[in-house]
Amino acid sequence: MRPATLPGMTSTVHVSLVVRSTADLLAAVPYLLGFHPADSVVVVALRGTRIVFLARGDLPGLPAASEPPGDGLGEAAAELAAVVARQGVHATMVVGYGPAARTTPMIDALIVALGEVDLPVLEALRVTGDRYWSHVCGDPVGCPPEGTPFDASTSQFAAAATFAGQVALPDRDTLVRQIAPVGGSARRAMREATRKAEVRLRDLLGRAPAADALNQRTVWRAGRAAVRLALRRHRDGGQLTDDEVAWLSLLLVHLPTRDDAWRWTGGEEWHLTLWTDVLRRAEPDLGAAPASLLAFAAWCAGQGALASVAVDRALEAQPDYSMALLLAEALRVGIPPSILDDWAEVARSACDRSDD
Repeated sequence: MRPATLPGMTSTVHVSLVVRSTADLLAAVPYLLGFHPADSVVVVALRGTRIVFLARGDLPGLPAASEPPGDGLGEAAAELAAVVARQGVHATMVVGYGPAARTTPMIDALIVALGEVDLPVLEALRVTGDRYWSHVCGDPVGCPPEGTPFDASTSQFAAAATFAGQVALPDRDTLVRQIAPVGGSARRAMREATRKAEVRLRDLLGRAPAADALNQRTVWRAGRAAVRLALRRHRDGGQLTDDEVAWLSLLLVHLPTRDDAWRWTGGEEWHLTLWTDVLRRAEPDLGAAPASLLAFAAWCAGQGALASVAVDRALEAQPDYSMALLLAEALRVGIPPSILDDWAEVARSACDRSDD
């Protein structure tokens, strides 16, 4: 296959990782997604020779006996193809992961759907176990009918990606667990810290001036201070105490405070660390705001899988939470975070001003 490149980085070094072969492509996909896909179809999108976007969807189940074969596949494939087409890319590669009975029809439907939006499919692969099959190769020698064995873990690409700071978790559930609420003694400590924060908030509201209608300005000032503290602490490599997390998570229920935090959140690594930490330690019923802020930071950072599971956490806490619903739609239709190219600069300026 034609070599393609994708970005890789550590905190201090920027490199380009080169995909030179089918084995490299299969090694690359888990690092680009952030986890090893299963029962999935992935569209790898290229602009020139550079991989710039991945779209993943779950494989549909087998149709019931009463349903016509492939019913619904065309619609699912067309939706995924439309997401890819919106990225302004030039070509694609398709990889399906799962048994042939479920994977093959979806791959074939995607090839048709991508063609209908004028996106050529350079390669289409089915991966089952430790073998892959090409849907576009007609050479029985180079592409044997029994499939081609591969071991992505031994690929030079996998070693280079690891060195460059890329991570591929075992599966999506591992990613979900990484942002799950803390338990045990940590949860008991946070429950007590949240109880104290509630008392603190009641006291604050009790001292609010009579002229402060509905205590909006009093809460906004407290929330602004809590957000600025969190930004400074994590920007400098620190971590909030239990009491600070509890206070911040309670104040984020106030939408102007949430919007203030949203305004200064970008895709830098410490933003991801901050909102992951707050989300995990906050009481689960207060998780909608920090989960949405984490989803936004992950979306800005190009970490779509993390953004998706964070949106799910937000909607579990509050199914009608508007910020989470907005981000869910952006992820569904494939709106690129590049529409906010200046957001990181805004976030940096905000953090500088938060020292004042």
